[in-house]
Amino acid sequence: MAKKTPAKKSGKAFRPSSRAADRVVPVGLTQFACVENPAENRKQQMALIEQAAKAGAKIVCTQEMFTSQYFCQVEDHRFFSLAESIPGPSTDACRKLARKYGIVIVASLFEKRASGLYHNTAAVIDADGSLMGVYRKMHIPDDPLYYEKFYFTPGDLGFRAWKTKHATIGVLICWDQWFPEGARLTAMQGAEILFYPTAIGWHPSEKKEYGEAQHDSWEVSMRAHAIANGCYVCAPNRVGHEFIAGPDGKPVNKDGIQFWGQSFAASPNGQVIHRAAIDKPQVMVVECDLNKVEFARTHWPFLRDRRIDAYGDMTKRFSV
Repeated sequence: MAKKTPAKKSGKAFRPSSRAADRVVPVGLTQFACVENPAENRKQQMALIEQAAKAGAKIVCTQEMFTSQYFCQVEDHRFFSLAESIPGPSTDACRKLARKYGIVIVASLFEKRASGLYHNTAAVIDADGSLMGVYRKMHIPDDPLYYEKFYFTPGDLGFRAWKTKHATIGVLICWDQWFPEGARLTAMQGAEILFYPTAIGWHPSEKKEYGEAQHDSWEVSMRAHAIANGCYVCAPNRVGHEFIAGPDGKPVNKDGIQFWGQSFAASPNGQVIHRAAIDKPQVMVVECDLNKVEFARTHWPFLRDRRIDAYGDMTKRFSV
């Protein structure tokens, strides 16, 4: 019997030949209070993205429409001037940071597509600075102080996922978060992380009676998307109490909206990994272990057990 040759010793620690560590992706979410000046907001947002990158984030997502206050509190034609083209100044700034730090950026913007045609849009920028594409918000709300139908044309690109350098990601925006169909259709394209850029808050007059329940519903809805689709869900939300000024400089609404912040990330089992502050600007970086996506989808095989032969009525407005 041949004698075994002893293995040579090395000063380096043993590491198994596994790519598991490569599947752990640090994700950054940013939140801050917007002011009236778009240039100031853009500068603040770029600083927060850079802070996230320096903290190790490989993918960074902004809050909804970071260049402006949430002007949809009022229907006013003045605010169409806040929209920008894509590519445009905000995506140009994001692309520079993406190239500099090798990060993927999801940038939520008010898009001017053409004269009279505007969208609530998220641009997806890969780690080499290339603009991979855009997602245009599909579900457009029309509620008190959330008069988005006045400004935004519903998205016409459908639900999308992008295979970026660091992960396969999907993007939906704010009101989309209440609809399980959007999360499912995005996950079915292979999305491992769903991002929901958000601008949601309390009507101050309702906060005492409904505030806690409203926040819980918002968070639970997206945590359910994580469970049902076996993926990470990340939702950055703005902070601050915003009052929209009329042409005379006075607030149009005396109450405004108090945005509740609390940006969060949830794992594929629905647990909240981290939750940001309620009332201050913040950068949070969390590790998303993409191996847990495969684990969740094989151990809770909801995608396997879907009855696609029985879901035809889902395309109807109402079924009896």
